[in-house]
Amino acid sequence: MDNKGFVILRQLISDVEGAPFPGTINNELYTIWYEHMQEAAHEALEYLCTYDPDYRKSDIQEFEP
Repeated sequence: MDNKGFVILRQLISDVEGAPFPGTINNELYTIWYEHMQEAAHEALEYLCTYDPDYRKSDIQEFEP
């Protein structure tokens, strides 16, 4: 994995660790965190697809009719 991958991975882990505590979640705080997490996860998956284009390709083919 190159430096960009490590930066993306660190950001994703940081975002997961920064999740709102379940007892203090309000809808606005959770929505902000969730949208931010979706962006970080999407960026990580895009990177993974460029870094390893065959990632999970065999798993996907198993489910095709």
